[in-house]
Amino acid sequence: MKLISWNVNGLRACMNKGFQDFFDSVDSDLFCIQETKMQQEQSNFEFPNYYSFWNSAIKKGYSGTLVLSKIKPISQSYGINIDRHDNEGRVITLEFDSFYLVNVYTPNSQRELTRLDYRMEWEDDFIAYLLSLKKPVIVCGDLNVAHKEIDLKNPKQNTKNAGFTKEEREKFSTLLDSGFIDSYRYLYPDKSDAYTWWSYMANARAKNIGWRIDYFLLSDSLKDNLKEANIYSEVYGSDHCPVGIILDI
Repeated sequence: MKLISWNVNGLRACMNKGFQDFFDSVDSDLFCIQETKMQQEQSNFEFPNYYSFWNSAIKKGYSGTLVLSKIKPISQSYGINIDRHDNEGRVITLEFDSFYLVNVYTPNSQRELTRLDYRMEWEDDFIAYLLSLKKPVIVCGDLNVAHKEIDLKNPKQNTKNAGFTKEEREKFSTLLDSGFIDSYRYLYPDKSDAYTWWSYMANARAKNIGWRIDYFLLSDSLKDNLKEANIYSEVYGSDHCPVGIILDI
């Protein structure tokens, strides 16, 4: 089973920058999207042979998630059942026979860390939500944190910036310690210069001055099912690139 995740930074914009070409060529079983920045009723896109599940933010043009699945799920749900977290379209959960898929767009702590306190609340509640699911879990999406120094180009300059604060990194460690693996690091623990997001400023992508903030996390019980973990850094269309895994499941 092939799974792909991509923060498209606006699906309509990405459609004009090659999204469909990648979507068609990668031919995934499950394709998870973050930052759709649109409502479902604004879509005139067609994805033949896929079921589509949208969770849009109440605020138009902001956030939003989408899952496209070749497999009909047993059930689907939206959000994490906490009102203060569930108006920004950040989580979609699909239940399948042997696992749950959770597509997530984690809140950004923002410049000057204005949303860090809220982010900490989110992290605790999101972990509790994942642990409430009664099957193995696959979590994917833009988690808005580079976990270790190896996961961004300039760690020392970013220790107090959103996405690399001590608090955010510790919460990521807590999530992993609760029973998950980071699929990419599980297979490639020492691989450097492997990034999934680059600033639009200062020609960062061409210089590969990036961050790895897009993930597939797997319940520990699925680690032996993991066959591949990929970063599609050659794919443009967003300030993020797609990431993917292949599971024998």
